[in-house]
Amino acid sequence: MRHQGVRQVVVVTGASGGIGRATAREFARRGAAVALLARGDAGLKAAAEDVEAAGGTALPIEVDVAHQQEVDSAASRVEEKLGAIDVWVNDAFTSVFAPFMQIEPEEFKRVTEVSYLGYVYGTRAALQRMIPRDRGAIVQVGSALAYRGIPLQSAYCGAKHAIQGFNEAVRAELLHDKRNVHVTMVQMPAVNTPQFDWVLSRLGRHAQPVPPIYQPEIAARAVVYAAGHPKRREYWVGASTVGTLIADKIVPGLLDRYLARTGYDSQQTRQPRDPNQPRNLWEPADERRDFGAHGDFDDRSARRSPQLWASQHHGLLAAAAGAGLALVAGAAIARRR
Repeated sequence: MRHQGVRQVVVVTGASGGIGRATAREFARRGAAVALLARGDAGLKAAAEDVEAAGGTALPIEVDVAHQQEVDSAASRVEEKLGAIDVWVNDAFTSVFAPFMQIEPEEFKRVTEVSYLGYVYGTRAALQRMIPRDRGAIVQVGSALAYRGIPLQSAYCGAKHAIQGFNEAVRAELLHDKRNVHVTMVQMPAVNTPQFDWVLSRLGRHAQPVPPIYQPEIAARAVVYAAGHPKRREYWVGASTVGTLIADKIVPGLLDRYLARTGYDSQQTRQPRDPNQPRNLWEPADERRDFGAHGDFDDRSARRSPQLWASQHHGLLAAAAGAGLALVAGAAIARRR
């Protein structure tokens, strides 16, 4: 990481919308130079305007992260224009909402190439530049679905599970080599992003995130915090993420049955799906129209997460819990006496 007072150079993939867009703004508020990697021209231009308005320096670059050479070329351009990369955030993804047997093989492959291999290529491009300098941080934007698969999202869940294993392996290698370069992962809850307006969907009704829903700014603050504290292996955002991951460890079979019963309905609103909605699987949905960071669920989305604070201050909470237990034990001893 850079010393205080020196401009931080950050790369964010998937920066034109959703969590990536909000994350770019959050870094910009801290005066960072932010390279915005995405496909859609309108979304990229609007994201660059956001960064500049927030006090940062923007470098928008059109990139399809499914292509390794494009990602590596973008990294070279960033270092040429902005300087050495301090933080790389992998967030770009795409998905298909449908039962597995209704997803064509080439569609499944495309989701995997963007949502998993895009992270691999981004991580590689960052490490090639960070390791010789022996400094830097890589943040993988994950999901509770990196641990717990749900129906109708087999391609996306597969990609997130793959990222989880990949990130753990790379982290162990960096620890083995005693590098001052770190990778960490932030497991997200359901977030109010535009993906539900542009995802390729074969559902009967309009897709939605599984409630409870959080605003992308909560996710962005978690990513920025993780970038500043990357030695910790991962962060969990949202009480729903914590509950899901704990339940999957304790009663995975019961959770299978619960999701079989509720998972279809909870991922759809009551409104019929618009057959003409854009699909960003093959082409960017925000080529001519900017969707911004938020989706359609502002009125149902939480703007705060007490659990996020707890995740960032687990040492303080552990100390407080220890002090509380000591007081209880002391009181018990005093009563016996």
